[in-house]
Amino acid sequence: MTSTHPDDRSAWSVFLIFLRLGLTSFGGPIAHLGYFRDEFVTRRHWLTERSYADLVALCQFLPGPASSQVGMALGLSRSGYAGALAAWAGFTLPSAIALILFALGMSSYGDAIAPGALHGLKVVAVAVVAQAVWGMGKNLCPDALRITIMALAACVVLLMPSAWGQVGVIFAAGIAGLLLFKTTQAIVHDPLPITVSRRAGAIWLSIFFALLAGLPILAQLLPGQAMAMADAFFRAGSLVFGGGHVVLPLLQAEVVPPGWVSNEDFLAGYGAAQAVPGPLFTFASFLGASMRTAPSGWVGGMLCLLAIFAPTFLLIAGALPFWEQLRSNARIQAALAGVNAAVVGLLLAALYQPVWTSAIHQPQDFGLALLALVALMFWKLPPWLVVVACGAAGWLLNSMTASA
Repeated sequence: MTSTHPDDRSAWSVFLIFLRLGLTSFGGPIAHLGYFRDEFVTRRHWLTERSYADLVALCQFLPGPASSQVGMALGLSRSGYAGALAAWAGFTLPSAIALILFALGMSSYGDAIAPGALHGLKVVAVAVVAQAVWGMGKNLCPDALRITIMALAACVVLLMPSAWGQVGVIFAAGIAGLLLFKTTQAIVHDPLPITVSRRAGAIWLSIFFALLAGLPILAQLLPGQAMAMADAFFRAGSLVFGGGHVVLPLLQAEVVPPGWVSNEDFLAGYGAAQAVPGPLFTFASFLGASMRTAPSGWVGGMLCLLAIFAPTFLLIAGALPFWEQLRSNARIQAALAGVNAAVVGLLLAALYQPVWTSAIHQPQDFGLALLALVALMFWKLPPWLVVVACGAAGWLLNSMTASA
């Protein structure tokens, strides 16, 4: 049911909503998009299915973490710049704080979550993504042509599993929509309330490119660990397409060869990042806290966290006002009809690889995922409760298997 309270548009309200998601959203970026859809499209009606799919399509084009970009855009549309900051803080800080604590006390923190519980959290991601695919497919693929685009997109992405493959599929689907859908036909447009002007958007984009070009120069002119860290992590957040996992090789190349972080600590932190909810980009906070030279600890962790997420805010605030005006054009809307169908195909492909293949290994895994899907779609249980229940069920099944 839609909230009608005036405080629903306050930045504090946005923070609390995203804080709950930040504490319970396991499963990676694709699962996060499923959680967001359930929370903001189905339950709160902050935006329509079409607007949500448009946001996802835009964020697939931009470098950086797609789920965090969508979250910032939702906060921005709801409560301005303060809402964007609140959405980012609520969704990001729980996992960032957990990873900094892990970096500060790795030996005592490593066994805090049992392997069975972790596997249960992977299984619940299957149900979350399946629910998102079903719901978005019903709304965005209503005819045979768009179902075909969806299926082809899923097949191509599975055969060419790369970030550029995803971008290419979306681009090709946009061309197909432009050619196959009639632009004279009235296509329903669901506007997203954007509080950023085109002039402000141009300023934000200018700041992004100035920092991308200027930070390496500043790192040479002002040698020091803090400036070098800011440059490395800002560049990582600016140039990586395809989400959190794609940034890992780049980060390893930035922090391990110069001796900032040992390879053993890097791998241990990556394992811990899989165990916490929220965006995988918070791995940067672990690396910053693990630096062998100052700044490290809390200061280093927060510096690297802010540096890797700064491009996300600058790009989304810069691109959204132009995107909103472009998508109201009839020809752009025809292209978006194809793009939205392809986005469903990308989700469908992700449901199989990596979500299904990393979680469903035995019949009991399938049974647990099926129960979670029923709980979400038909019992209408809140996602956080299903996540907790699946984590407990995974731990219980693992204990029974070990004692058998």
